[in-house]
Amino acid sequence: MFLIVAKYLIPKGYRGLTVFPFVIVGDALDKENSVLVNHERIHLRQQLELLILPFFVWYLLDFLVKWMRYRNWNDAYRNIIFEREAYANEKSPDYLKSRPFWNFLR
Repeated sequence: MFLIVAKYLIPKGYRGLTVFPFVIVGDALDKENSVLVNHERIHLRQQLELLILPFFVWYLLDFLVKWMRYRNWNDAYRNIIFEREAYANEKSPDYLKSRPFWNFLR
């Protein structure tokens, strides 16, 4: 994992972005935020499990389906299958040590 600070690469309203093998954060203080970094590490694992490109296709399609369902950007984003797993487990620093394969499906 390469942790990079790049304020202008992060969309407004977000704090981090993961594109294997990079985790990009918008502020240098976010590099020290263990919850945010753990959230992004969960995305790294998800991307590896889906061989990277299929992760982004699935992510986009899931977002579009959820956006049509909720008609609200934030609700759609929060309910993306990958985000639900990451948000649910971001405060557990040891989560990735015991995480089952393709756990985002549960």
